[in-house]
Amino acid sequence: MTRSGVGGLAIAAALLLGGCAHQAASAIAPAAPGFLLGVWHGFIFPVAWVVSLFVPDVAVYAVPNDGGWYDFGYFVGIVFLGVGSHRTRTVYVTRVVRR
Repeated sequence: MTRSGVGGLAIAAALLLGGCAHQAASAIAPAAPGFLLGVWHGFIFPVAWVVSLFVPDVAVYAVPNDGGWYDFGYFVGIVFLGVGSHRTRTVYVTRVVRR
């Protein structure tokens, strides 16, 4: 088989398999957690994680959620408001140089 024949066969296979894909518009409930709840869940992540070790009904991530916006809010909550935001630098002076 020639090179163009292999490429054509690969494209045909991709289109055939892509035709089987289906997205359900009703897969996400209207009341599913979105961006703001993602921010909140990211912010309380450390506490929720510790509680989830002992209480089986507590989770650190909401499922089902709104998708990408929930994930982005979760990221913002962890990095900017939660654990990642408390990265400070403390400088202690232990030696004084006199000239």
